[in-house]
Amino acid sequence: MKVWLIDDSFSLKRPVATIGIFDGVHMGHRFILDHLKAQAEAHGGETVVVTLWPHPRIVLNKELHDFKLLHTREEKIREMERYGIDHLVVVPFNREIASLTACGFVQEYLVTRLGVEVLLVGYDNRFGKDRKGDPEGLRMCAEKNRYRIEKLPEYQSEYGAVSSSTIRESILRGDLESAGDKLGYHYYLSGTIVEGNHIGRKIGFPTANIHPLDPYKLIPMNGVYAIHAELRGETYKGMLNIGFRPTIDSAMAVKTIEAHLFNISGDFYDEEVVIHFVKRVRDEMKFSGLDALKEQLIKDKDTIQKLL
Repeated sequence: MKVWLIDDSFSLKRPVATIGIFDGVHMGHRFILDHLKAQAEAHGGETVVVTLWPHPRIVLNKELHDFKLLHTREEKIREMERYGIDHLVVVPFNREIASLTACGFVQEYLVTRLGVEVLLVGYDNRFGKDRKGDPEGLRMCAEKNRYRIEKLPEYQSEYGAVSSSTIRESILRGDLESAGDKLGYHYYLSGTIVEGNHIGRKIGFPTANIHPLDPYKLIPMNGVYAIHAELRGETYKGMLNIGFRPTIDSAMAVKTIEAHLFNISGDFYDEEVVIHFVKRVRDEMKFSGLDALKEQLIKDKDTIQKLL
């Protein structure tokens, strides 16, 4: 897959395109991408996904007090590439773009710059200042600019409504299994390993302290999780705690993300790691001391090893 900025110089072969935020690249998004690939094959062209970055809510400062992203920019690229898209075109979103009508945006970016021949639009898709970025609103624009509009049917899921919002809600309440069903994969977090206070090492459970790569990345509910971790090209099983470490740092109000990986040793400071959340196994708890904490961690490890 090739990744472009909209101002890059490039030429596309009979582009069949769709546009969206695609936060999470979940099963509903994949329904769109499947149709995109089928249309491109029938049309003899290439698949093109046009996406906006940063997220419009961040740029427009819209209800940001609790807004977090399922995907960083790099994670979105990773999922699009895994799904076999030919081109991902990133439009740097700003207030000038936000002021464009749907037809104005399509003319400026999709027709003039990309030469789009077919545009796929979701059944409930809306974009543009006038919110007319839907199949009906774009009909006249398509006729004027000589591209074809394809309206997609509604995605039907056995898991109920599938959207970035419903998936965020599941993750925030610790229901990683429901989130995974709607995503089509385990929710994951990309971060850097930073040095901690080494207390875990003293009780036989050395941990990798993880700092997320993007401040807007959604962090799951506090608690202990079964995980898989990608590190140095390998995948490891492990356990992870999200929270405030009440047994150790009861007076601190800084949330930490600490992973204990099985069958690996060494220091990995400044290394990048990808954490895949499989299941939340319990709440974060305060224990009487380190011995009680160690005893519980031994139980957690046994539970998680069986689960994984």
